[in-house]
Amino acid sequence: MDKKEKIAMVTGANRGIGFETVRQLAQQDIEVILTSRNEEMGKKAVQTLQKEGLTAHCLPLVVDDPGSIERLKDNVLTQFGRLDILINNAGIYLDEGKSILTISHKTFEDTLHTNLFGPFYLSQAFLPVMEKNGYGRVVNVSSGYGASNTLDHPNTASYKLSKYALNALTRLLASSVDSKHVKVNVADPGWVKTDMGGPSAPRTPAEAAEGIVWLATLPGDGPSGMFFYDKKITGW
Repeated sequence: MDKKEKIAMVTGANRGIGFETVRQLAQQDIEVILTSRNEEMGKKAVQTLQKEGLTAHCLPLVVDDPGSIERLKDNVLTQFGRLDILINNAGIYLDEGKSILTISHKTFEDTLHTNLFGPFYLSQAFLPVMEKNGYGRVVNVSSGYGASNTLDHPNTASYKLSKYALNALTRLLASSVDSKHVKVNVADPGWVKTDMGGPSAPRTPAEAAEGIVWLATLPGDGPSGMFFYDKKITGW
């Protein structure tokens, strides 16, 4: 499938890694849908890209709301007919330094709903579409905190657990896909200079997005069900 024929969607894409991922996909002549919980912020992000001579579309999405995902699916299929690339980027980070024994129930639940349930709902919605069309790439954006060895330290517990579970979800989804033309992988973008990562982070959103876009555009003989950092397989 030619790049110009591909339709991609990036969640949580009005800023940071998601926005840069949209930019890099658009630079490859891929038609990109930018989703944002705040529709006005999403529209402003699209306007920024348009000033750069790039094209993107904005659709609202609340990733942990199954009703919002159903509406999004209807909109995508009505306007574009299909979806070829899904990048589950939206995420929250609410419990830095807090122990599993002290975080609030709400923080724990909100983190799992956004970071895990959202990608699960979206994958259930769009993977069958990809299988039917015979082409698909799903990229789940995880974290180094999603590696199993981080679980030996109890702090930042809900975020770690959500990303560890997202890694497991990726493997389950990859193993459930019948078509060899549909691939599901997970990316660790590293510590990135964003609102979430803070100003001390060593990596730029552009550097982080590069590996995500690489997974989103894998060739037909590319891998599936693997965890990557900077285009290289990393440990679970």
